[in-house]
Amino acid sequence: MTEVSKQEVASFYDKVGWQSEGDGLFQNAEYEDLRKVSQSYIARAHARVGKHLPKKGKYLLDAGSGPVQYEAYLKYSEGFEKRVCLDLSFVAMQEARKKLGEKGFYVVSDVANLPFAPESFDGIVSLHTIHHLPIEEKADAYLYMYKGLKPGGSMVTVDGWGEHKLAKFWEKVIALARRLRRAPKNLKPVTQAQNQAEEIQKVNGPAGTHVVKTSAAWFKSVIGDKIPYQIRSWRSVSVRFLREVVPDNAFGRLLLLKLSWLEDLFPRYFGENGQYPLIVFSKPKRDGAKE
Repeated sequence: MTEVSKQEVASFYDKVGWQSEGDGLFQNAEYEDLRKVSQSYIARAHARVGKHLPKKGKYLLDAGSGPVQYEAYLKYSEGFEKRVCLDLSFVAMQEARKKLGEKGFYVVSDVANLPFAPESFDGIVSLHTIHHLPIEEKADAYLYMYKGLKPGGSMVTVDGWGEHKLAKFWEKVIALARRLRRAPKNLKPVTQAQNQAEEIQKVNGPAGTHVVKTSAAWFKSVIGDKIPYQIRSWRSVSVRFLREVVPDNAFGRLLLLKLSWLEDLFPRYFGENGQYPLIVFSKPKRDGAKE
């Protein structure tokens, strides 16, 4: 991504993505399924992040924090002295300060060029951010963030795979759900436009942003054995899948409960082959370090 396109991403989130729409939500929340039926499924995904972060420490880096969009995100830093929020968007930092106040530090900067000394953080979290980087910067972003961890610390990243083995199967399920709903073949123009927009977002991300999603195979090829990691499942299905397939009723809740159970039972499979991987990086303690 050129410096100009990074400015465009920042401008999109300043002017659109992180504009408040009331009730504690931002425009960017339109790219999430906020229906009641999906709340427990999404909450379990948020909890998976916290499970792999340190429970306490001095500094937690939130790389690409945005405005700390959801209340669930606040739990990650409850046991830390300070949450260091970093984002390209100045508006995001203003909104994050409203939530965290003196609990946070707020830095307008690029996750690909972190302005911190090595081994500064007990924990690092980066949610839906690295996919905004150009392909040539992604691998170094993982390595530089890992360098910022203290020995014994851990880092969790969540992003989306652009290619994954379950994609074709999920598409067949979506097509089946549409047939069962007897969706009309000839949609109204506004619906057609909305559907086209969803298809574009599925590939490119929200309009106005720069998104390059990769795959588990790509990640393994560029990271190799340079740093220790585990690929696990954050969520195996997309927002589009949730909206198209899962009905807002008891059957939908049961369906998502079973899916979440499978993701917990086979985290590596669904992490590598599903939609959203949760990648855990743990830095070993130095020899002789106290527990």
